[in-house]
Amino acid sequence: QVRLIQSGGGSVQPGGSLTLTCTASGNIAAVDSMGWYRQKIDDPRDPRDLVARIEDGRTLYAESVKGRFTIARDSAENTATLQMNDLKSGDTAMYVCGAHVGFHSGGTFYRSTYWGQGSEVIVSS
Repeated sequence: QVRLIQSGGGSVQPGGSLTLTCTASGNIAAVDSMGWYRQKIDDPRDPRDLVARIEDGRTLYAESVKGRFTIARDSAENTATLQMNDLKSGDTAMYVCGAHVGFHSGGTFYRSTYWGQGSEVIVSS
């Protein structure tokens, strides 16, 4: 079984910084990509919008966070971090880590997407 555990988040004033960390654990054979998505707080039905993703060393960012957020991955630890600087009120959201992972089960190799538990980020003065 694969699990994604998140840490970080919280409340900060506009212009402040926060770091989110996501660690994948379990019977993992390969991690194809890891990324961060965000949705409205207290509305799990709200679609998750991509914030940043890293795959094969290549990064992809939403236009709204370019130059302010940085995603990094430690492949040895199956960890991804999201450094968020110059936070704005519009960044307030539930941030969810997602990973596309390969694993073995019953002698068969599978790929699937897993999600973390979510971390609240509130930017307010």
